Amino acid sequence: MVTNDMHPGDDDTQHPAKADKRGPADADKQHPRHADKRGPADADKRPEIAIVRYRECQLAAVYGLTDVFRVANEQLALLGRDETVRVSHWEWSEDGVQCVFDSHPGRPNAPTHVVFPPSLVPPQGMDSAHALRDWALARRGDGAVLCGLCAGVFVLAETGLLDHRSATTHWAFAEEFAERFPAVRLDARRMVVDEGEVITAAGIMAWLDFGLSLVESMFGPSMMIRTSRFMLADAPRTDQLPYMGTLPSTTHQDEIVLLAEETIDRELGSAMTLGRLAAVTATHPRTLQRRFKAATGKTVTQYVQQLRVERANHALATTDDTFESISRSVGYDDPTTLRRLILRETGLTPTGYRQKFGAKSLVRGRRN
Repeated sequence: MVTNDMHPGDDDTQHPAKADKRGPADADKQHPRHADKRGPADADKRPEIAIVRYRECQLAAVYGLTDVFRVANEQLALLGRDETVRVSHWEWSEDGVQCVFDSHPGRPNAPTHVVFPPSLVPPQGMDSAHALRDWALARRGDGAVLCGLCAGVFVLAETGLLDHRSATTHWAFAEEFAERFPAVRLDARRMVVDEGEVITAAGIMAWLDFGLSLVESMFGPSMMIRTSRFMLADAPRTDQLPYMGTLPSTTHQDEIVLLAEETIDRELGSAMTLGRLAAVTATHPRTLQRRFKAATGKTVTQYVQQLRVERANHALATTDDTFESISRSVGYDDPTTLRRLILRETGLTPTGYRQKFGAKSLVRGRRN
């Protein structure tokens, strides 16, 4: 249980609650009220969602999640259900983690869920992750479910609680995550992964999918639907495959491979063979293939296919060209091949991709 250290007569909305910075085993020594050993659900029947506002976090997610649960509370009240979600915000500083907002003040905080929201800073720039590890472990010791969203999954992974479990994160961070936390079974295609004691969600805007999924798990699918309809939001998405970029960033320094990449980019609409690229780069085909795979993580064929899919998807989203015309422009005389590749890479048909991401279809939608 997390309690508020307050002087007699203090109001907990005016004085931040000092959270226990030590591990679960030390909590009872610092806070006598922990001696009853009850879990969060015993202290207060309502679930409490504790959102951690660490230094680099995305504030839109913090306040957006707060609003999701507020709407859920209003929908519960309309149905006469005597249930509510308590939401608290916690901030990290050198003095520890403190409660700075409470939607239902007056009772000791007892988070049932602790949420590390997305970050607008790449994971390598997040200096709060390690500092929050011990506090997160203490909350897990109190019985709370730990939740990481997007780059917030890196904070959660620092605890070690994701080891040998399935998890997801933003697709752009997947490679770095896999390198830093090899014991985690990463599935970057999924939008939300619920492992019981830990929950992870994918992209920057996946906080909405996570929030609605949590409403569903706490109050049932009908309440999730009522909440999403009121917010004009779709039901939680199941995967981030349609949003994933297909090509890695070019960070290598292999000049031979860079020349091959430039040639592929320039001649994408033409027939592309390994022999042609080997001639341009003055290397043996086997040597080029080996260096290309080492530099990009992909074979030449995989790279060409994925670049063609990327170009075709861009054309689908930004032009009204026919699919057959787009297919020819990226080097496929037979559109069936490109259609199959787009479906494999995005989970959508070309028509579905255009409907979902096409700028022109969005304009038409606003006029209707």
